[in-house]
Amino acid sequence: MKGVRELNLEQGRPSVDQALGWLEAELEAARKMNTPLMKLIHGYGSSGKGGRLRTACRTWLRQQELCFLPGEEFSIFNQEARRWLALCPRLRQDRDLDAENRGVTYVLLKK
Repeated sequence: MKGVRELNLEQGRPSVDQALGWLEAELEAARKMNTPLMKLIHGYGSSGKGGRLRTACRTWLRQQELCFLPGEEFSIFNQEARRWLALCPRLRQDRDLDAENRGVTYVLLKK
């Protein structure tokens, strides 16, 4: 399997609508390139209460019925995360494994 594609949605401090448009376009490009998984960097909000980008991205992913894993659940102790690690072994090298990072979300593009 090919590697993980990373998308930093915080870059340039876009509005939520701009970030979601960018997310949609990048997910489509990743699918066309047969990328199995995408890592979204959206931050968790300076208030620590969730952040607009984080909330909007995860809501949009749910609405699109895409399979995603919040960064705070990306742990070798999480059964779903272990399934993802088996599907894409390169994820074991990800710096956020076991970091409980609320500022990232992983999106599975191939099951």
